[in-house]
Amino acid sequence: MASSRPTPATLGLLAAAVVLALTACSSGDSTRPRPTDGPSTPSPTPTSQATRVTPDTIRTAPTEAVFRGGIALEPNSLAVRAEATLGADGETDAARAAALIAKRPVAMWIGDGYDDARLVSVITDYLAAAERQGATPVFVTYAIPDRDCGNYSAGGLSAERYPAWNATIAATLAGHRAVVIVEPDSLGMLSRCPQLAETRLPLLKQAVADFAAVGVPAYLDGGNSHWVAPEVMAERLEAAGVDRARGFFTNVAGFYPVGDERPYAEELAAMTGGSRYVIDVSRNGRGWKGTWCNPDDVGLGQDPRVVEDDGRLDALLWVKTPGISDGTCNGGPAAGEWYPSYAEMLVDRRPEWARS
Repeated sequence: MASSRPTPATLGLLAAAVVLALTACSSGDSTRPRPTDGPSTPSPTPTSQATRVTPDTIRTAPTEAVFRGGIALEPNSLAVRAEATLGADGETDAARAAALIAKRPVAMWIGDGYDDARLVSVITDYLAAAERQGATPVFVTYAIPDRDCGNYSAGGLSAERYPAWNATIAATLAGHRAVVIVEPDSLGMLSRCPQLAETRLPLLKQAVADFAAVGVPAYLDGGNSHWVAPEVMAERLEAAGVDRARGFFTNVAGFYPVGDERPYAEELAAMTGGSRYVIDVSRNGRGWKGTWCNPDDVGLGQDPRVVEDDGRLDALLWVKTPGISDGTCNGGPAAGEWYPSYAEMLVDRRPEWARS
């Protein structure tokens, strides 16, 4: 990610992992190992009609309906795997840090490393696990063409392939409780690569329409409070189809406090017809430290939770997976790889107010 961007947001991939070389803006799990073969997971049970968000209620449904049962915990997450590996290697402190992170719900990133059959299988497995918990899984799509403007998280599908890929995800989620974070950085990065807008905006608009058609609430990229001016971001959101989305997200893979993000988001929501929003708080416990790439002296934020007050904020989420590297900067490994000492720092320097 370029130095002109104060906050990143990044990569990702699904549950058991695809080697997506994602990165710097870094928020996903690009190097997650693939799931081990074993007995197939029973198909998830569709959500009952009485409790389902519908295409007509995407923007108006109460928060408790969108995140019914709270936020689901992925049972085979990257942190779970890191804990097991580090523990087996006798790395007690590093395993402890991974274990703490593994106990919090983190979004599952879906990248471009699976064929369609495996894509459907991984999503279905997580839906089934979430439904056993009686909770709502959060997915992140991250395969937009020209992803990250060719930086650490470079990659993505072709413009021809992307619509069918997204439609497959939407069809798999149809009938189930789920929330989708659509393509972190996709709108914010247009400040750096404005030539992509002509192709990107229609792709995002179609993606949101696909999710809306099956009653899946989606949130578009809203950048963060220190990046794109609200009036500019509002124009991009409108062009990307925010009127069919639940709303937008902010601060993915970022470090800015909720006190900065919420006023920005409220202003942006008012400019986009009363959109709802979510904020990534995974690593914002100690605020911005002057760089987006593996900064020192940062800590975990508050635990993810659904927000049921009278405002437009739906939830405080862990979208970025705490503990993975932002890239080969400040001593870090490749973007998306588990960074044991960094995970320890995030846990150990988590402020007291965020621990309750």
